[in-house]
Amino acid sequence: MASLVGEVSSDSSAARAAALQAIMEGISSGDENLRIEAAREIRRLTKTSTKHRRQLSGAIEPLVSMLRDGGRECGEAAILALLNLAVKDERNKVKIVDSGALGPLISFLQSTDMNLQEYATAAVLTLTASSTNKPTITAAGAIPILVKIVEDGNTQAKIDAVMALFNLSTSPDNLNTILSTQPIPPLINLLKSCKKSSRAAEKCIALLESLLSFDDAKNALTSEEGGVLTVVEVLEEGSLHSRECAVGALLTMCESDRCRYREVILNEGVIPGLLELTVQGTPKAQSKARTLLKLLRNSPYPRPELQADALENIVCNIVSKIDGDDRAEKAKKMLAEMVKVSMEQSWRHLQQRALVCTPTEVPLGNCPFEVPSK
Repeated sequence: MASLVGEVSSDSSAARAAALQAIMEGISSGDENLRIEAAREIRRLTKTSTKHRRQLSGAIEPLVSMLRDGGRECGEAAILALLNLAVKDERNKVKIVDSGALGPLISFLQSTDMNLQEYATAAVLTLTASSTNKPTITAAGAIPILVKIVEDGNTQAKIDAVMALFNLSTSPDNLNTILSTQPIPPLINLLKSCKKSSRAAEKCIALLESLLSFDDAKNALTSEEGGVLTVVEVLEEGSLHSRECAVGALLTMCESDRCRYREVILNEGVIPGLLELTVQGTPKAQSKARTLLKLLRNSPYPRPELQADALENIVCNIVSKIDGDDRAEKAKKMLAEMVKVSMEQSWRHLQQRALVCTPTEVPLGNCPFEVPSK
């Protein structure tokens, strides 16, 4: 096969056809070594080529057979070949699921071999990018296993699992299923560990925002140590979309029960980030930030943070009068000064509150997508 495989890129159409035919014969043979070699060649050819994904779609059923019947090496080669066949090809995604790949893939999701688990998670992520596949993947029991991977998998598997869960969450019926698996602690732990501006954080906070429409999720978030603070950190440090989702999550909580969640949110020093969002966020984030500020400022308790009302009005009035190209830069500098003052006031308040509550514990001294081809 090696000589024929090398001719797939040949200028001769006959040579290319012969090489592809040799690959198809190899993947369907009874010789495990030939099947593994053919699967690896399929993976290579389909890594970047839409044309080869279509030409080699006939290999899907033999590859699924390799998943079911082969050993570890066979399974790894088949998973990676199927993954690349599915990337950016809706027809292949559906065909892979229809050919019975989900059963063995879910078994690999539960493998103690972390590499196999990672590859299977990447494959399932790509399959969840198809709306046609989502009900089948949910019915196959993938959701609780994906949540378990977010909790216990290796770094890449966790990221792919949370992205797969986000894809599945866009089907509203799946939100209850996800919530039943107690996903909040692993999601918060992943958010704590990853860069707040990353794509993983973006999908994680977007999933959290959807889940927080349920009371059980709100209870879980406020019960999780550092849960609300982590959302506030995403609001301050995340990508534009992440910050929009983070302010949306906090707004959902506050609108559902102001009396219960207003103080919880304020205690995490959210005001500086909200002030910045009113000027520098996306249009939706700006609107949500202003709405949340209004809800927070209605607290019956006098607090240093609530000078944010005055700061916000000053910011809006001055920025509206700045003309020309300097507008954004001047607004940014002005906000930096105002936010610095507000953060210092918030920190002093939090220190005072902590000293009253736990004086011995507080130191005064000085954290639809699919996988790329592999």
